[in-house]
Amino acid sequence: MELIKNKEYGGERPLYASHNLRLDGVTIHVGESSIKECSNIEAEGCTFEGKYVFWETDDFKVNNCYFAESARSSMWYSRRMKMTNCKVDAPKLFRRMDGIDVENTDFPNGEQYLWDCKNIRMKNVQIDNCDYVFMHSENIYLENYRQEGNYGFQYAKKVEIHNAVINSKDSFWESENVTIYDSEINGEYLAWYGKNIRLVRCHLTGEQLLCYVDGLTLEDCTFGEDANLILEYSTVNGTIKGDVHSIKNPTSGTIKVEGKVGEIIWDENQKAPADAKVIVEGK
Repeated sequence: MELIKNKEYGGERPLYASHNLRLDGVTIHVGESSIKECSNIEAEGCTFEGKYVFWETDDFKVNNCYFAESARSSMWYSRRMKMTNCKVDAPKLFRRMDGIDVENTDFPNGEQYLWDCKNIRMKNVQIDNCDYVFMHSENIYLENYRQEGNYGFQYAKKVEIHNAVINSKDSFWESENVTIYDSEINGEYLAWYGKNIRLVRCHLTGEQLLCYVDGLTLEDCTFGEDANLILEYSTVNGTIKGDVHSIKNPTSGTIKVEGKVGEIIWDENQKAPADAKVIVEGK
């Protein structure tokens, strides 16, 4: 592997079509497509200021690097990337990628991150200002994850999340095959039109949560005081710990509430088979 140390580059495509490189303390100044069409690249302690850095690049690692705000759209159409201990101010990272592994990195400017990506693993990661993060992405594993931004995980598939705090209106809209453990999710209209959604020991807040879900499982979840009109037109089974503000027209299944329910609404708008059961133990 060729070593390039303490060098500076700028302009258009300075390392285009390079292979088997280790970059140590390298600075990529403003320009475009600096490491495009490359493979087997390692970057340690580097600074990236130009945009479109890693495009169509395979098998690359970045550790302890900095991506400036000007380094927008730095990782697109690439495969098998590992990022650790980085500082990232750049928006619009990770688009149409396969194989994303990120640890111990925060993204304060996560605008339009992770669209149309697959095979994603993230641990000890926080993404802020990230409206529409993970849209149309699949095969996602997150652990110790924090998010501030609306419309997350829209149309996502095959998602597993552990120990997360997600503040996101309309999150998991029309998502499929999602399992979330030991997490807090805050925001209205959670998982509307989702399919095969499983929530385990989660705390949920916001209005009209979990409606129109086909195949919802709740295991020892709790709901905030603002969680009203939940489960409308959903097929749902499971146990809710604590109290619930209101439940409206679940379609089928059995819901056991260990606390109290402020109001259970059954009206003429129920959808067939309209045979759901709500068992309230905290009367």
